Amino acid sequence: MAAGNKSETVRRVFDSVAERYDVMNDLMSLGLHRAWKAFAISVARPRRGERVLDIATGSGDLAAALCRKVLPEGEVWITDINRRMLERGRDRLLDEGFSLPSVQCDGERMPFPTAYFDCVTVGFGLRNMTRKDAALAEMARVLKPGGRVVVLEFSKVWKPLERAYDWYSFKVLPWLGDKVAGDADAYRYLAESIRLHPDQAALSTMLREAGFDEVEVFNLAAGVVAVHRGRRF
Repeated sequence: MAAGNKSETVRRVFDSVAERYDVMNDLMSLGLHRAWKAFAISVARPRRGERVLDIATGSGDLAAALCRKVLPEGEVWITDINRRMLERGRDRLLDEGFSLPSVQCDGERMPFPTAYFDCVTVGFGLRNMTRKDAALAEMARVLKPGGRVVVLEFSKVWKPLERAYDWYSFKVLPWLGDKVAGDADAYRYLAESIRLHPDQAALSTMLREAGFDEVEVFNLAAGVVAVHRGRRF
């Protein structure tokens, strides 16, 4: 998909599904996305008083968990390229008692100072970025030396499960998207974008090339999802 086409597709998809995003997450993953996100937070190891950036914050699940770890002495910033998703995340966080600085921006070009944050997280957002190498380089730029990046994303499933996973992805997900969110195409895009996303080894290499070392991978649900962690050197 051409860069301009992908950006427009991503915008349309998330404009369409914003209102039913959380319900669909629960249905698609049978609620497992909550455990995956909790694991990502444990891997990020946020500490009280740190400055943390959550990119592609969506409805704010990771950001809320980060707030409980680093506030009130620290800072949690949220960003999303999609205005409707950012507003949804901001409002949900306000409902939980967290008033956070919210910035609508592209993860490939972020308006933050160099070496400002102690930790950067991105949950299920890197896959939708057109130039993933540029986005990872930006994460490295805004992190302090020794800072951590944590990427939670769909990945390469265990090979014996591929056929069943493909059936679920290309048959069940679009059906759910149609019945619950009213947009089968949005969830067909989701399935396709997962297949085009770098696998565990490729993303590890990209992280190293972007300026991270001590890169680790944690497979969840037989590789349906993986958490990558790296340290800014």
